Amino acid sequence: MSSKLYIESLSSPSFNALELANLCGAFHHNIHILESFFKVNIKPTDDAIQVKGLYSNKVKAAKLFIKQLHPHAMHPITEQTILSLLKQTKEHITMSKSIQLNRKSIAPRNAKQIQYLDGIDEFDLSFAVGPAGTGKTYLAVAKAIEHLEKGEVQRLVFVRPAVEAGEKLGFLPGDLVEKVLPYLRPIYDALYEMVGFKEAQKLIHSDIIEVLPLAFMRGRTLNEAFVILDEAQNSTIPQMKMFLTRIGFGSKAVVTGDITQIDLPKGTDSGLSHAVHLLKKTEGIKTFTFSSKEVVRHPLVSKIIDCYESELKGQKK
Repeated sequence: MSSKLYIESLSSPSFNALELANLCGAFHHNIHILESFFKVNIKPTDDAIQVKGLYSNKVKAAKLFIKQLHPHAMHPITEQTILSLLKQTKEHITMSKSIQLNRKSIAPRNAKQIQYLDGIDEFDLSFAVGPAGTGKTYLAVAKAIEHLEKGEVQRLVFVRPAVEAGEKLGFLPGDLVEKVLPYLRPIYDALYEMVGFKEAQKLIHSDIIEVLPLAFMRGRTLNEAFVILDEAQNSTIPQMKMFLTRIGFGSKAVVTGDITQIDLPKGTDSGLSHAVHLLKKTEGIKTFTFSSKEVVRHPLVSKIIDCYESELKGQKK
């Protein structure tokens, strides 16, 4: 990621001294709330209010919000007023971040999902790590379809390792396609929901959409494609390297997985854990870490995840 800082300023006529004091709050408490919400740095001075940050859209959003506070600044602005206005802003941002597909609209459910969607647009390679139910794969598939419908990519490639829960393909009944189908079913389900069964089948038969096991990626180079590697915690280090080096010109890749649910044979290192650590400082690559707080399934799921994580931490001690 680039270290470039984006800077926006509001000149002194925007706020007089009293209004500026009312805006900042006691000990700049209101400013701290805004900085935390927008992930920016805000520096009020006598002649300007300067907003700095790593992301242009966040800096501009913070500047706009401060301008909108001007009518409220004739009197001290309370924390409750700030939070209420931020809630409205958050709802507006969520609506504006909705993925508009031909068949349906898909909206992010929390701030982390909004950051994730922004990151997919901004970075050619994104890693999404966290528990099931946080929307990692679902939103990535939605983004992939959006890119296809807009003509930004020519095809979609959805990939999964075909090694899970200690089972080996050779012991499963049927031919190769029937053997790997259960591993790819969650991706098919998302496709059918977002595109429709008939349209998805049409796109698959014409090879515009491919859904295949990770081993089938060897030797290929994918140009102008949106590629998703799902359940990546079950890829080995060589498999992950192989996958990441398939990315061609005009392509975008998203790698998702849960490093607490590794089903590889004992003693085999996860390619996902290794890649996230190895590439964490590489420009053009972004990792998003989800937690139980971002789970959008039944409320009990978050509690269950927390219990298992607490037990795991206790065992490590």
